Amino acid sequence: MTEALRHSPLDDVHRALGAKMVPFGGWDMPVQYPTGTLSEHMACRRAAVVFDVSHLGTVRVEGAGSFDRLQDALSNDLRKVAPGRAQYTHLLDAVDASVLDDIIVWWLDDECFDVMPNASNTERVVGAIGGRETTSERAVLAVQGPEARSRLATVFPEAAAVGRFRVTRAAWNGIECAIAGTGYTGEDGVEIAVPNATAVPLWEAIVAAGVTPAGLGARDTLRLEAGLPLHGHELGPGITPLQAGLGWVVGWSKPSFRGKAALDAERAAGPTRLLRGIATSGRRPPRADCQVLADGEPVGVTTSGNFSPVLEHGIALGFLDPAIEIGRAVEIDVRGSSLSGEVVALPFVRKA
Repeated sequence: MTEALRHSPLDDVHRALGAKMVPFGGWDMPVQYPTGTLSEHMACRRAAVVFDVSHLGTVRVEGAGSFDRLQDALSNDLRKVAPGRAQYTHLLDAVDASVLDDIIVWWLDDECFDVMPNASNTERVVGAIGGRETTSERAVLAVQGPEARSRLATVFPEAAAVGRFRVTRAAWNGIECAIAGTGYTGEDGVEIAVPNATAVPLWEAIVAAGVTPAGLGARDTLRLEAGLPLHGHELGPGITPLQAGLGWVVGWSKPSFRGKAALDAERAAGPTRLLRGIATSGRRPPRADCQVLADGEPVGVTTSGNFSPVLEHGIALGFLDPAIEIGRAVEIDVRGSSLSGEVVALPFVRKA
């Protein structure tokens, strides 16, 4: 028997709005609303949208020794930041340094951290760092876009004022929320962790302020345009931070962390493949798991691909031979037919 899907505190709201619901990481989540993914994508690039990302995990790590526990387990160096800041980091496999999960840490105060893993990896992260899972106690709303802060300011000014990768606690209608200046779209914005009972009123207030509801379909096309990795595609078993071009997520000067020995060895030898962006010709989208060829010879494989609403042509991420440089012409074999492309610098869509 399959395990029952979990539901967001906003599930009834999504269904009332006519959202198409799909299983995602063990949750039943909205992939798009009746306006469609393309419209939601462009609303984020041009104005402001709100995503329900309650499927993301939250693990509260607090008390004496909490800093040391995270510092020993995770790849990045918390000494780079401080209370009131967020940090992107990885949980690595102890043997081969592949990325078991990519994580945002919200450092709320001196000895209190909210660790935010991907939905399907929460149990694994708890096993590595301890702490208490609090996912079921809150919803998380991601308000993103160039007008996200100005529209949110009419509803929750304290949340709108939280700077990029800053973290704070603030009350909305007397209810304490945790807010971070983070997101997964390549746009400015914030993410708000709100207690379940207040999730619907806050969502409705944000939407009433002119913020468009958006589903996980648009979130995926937005992160792809921004060149951001997705666990299970650009990160996961056998994929290290160095291969994914994320060496900056590693605290190289730390004396120890999970996977350090394997990662040090790979750094010395050089990775055997690198994550690259490929821009393709025309509107036909490339897809994941397609062979990439240069001069007729296989040089890698795509990990994600789609149509870019902003660029109006196909884009893909993929792991390629390190000798394949930016500007190289390549072909992507999409179900037996060839799609012409060029290796390009990331992100595909660069914000000013």
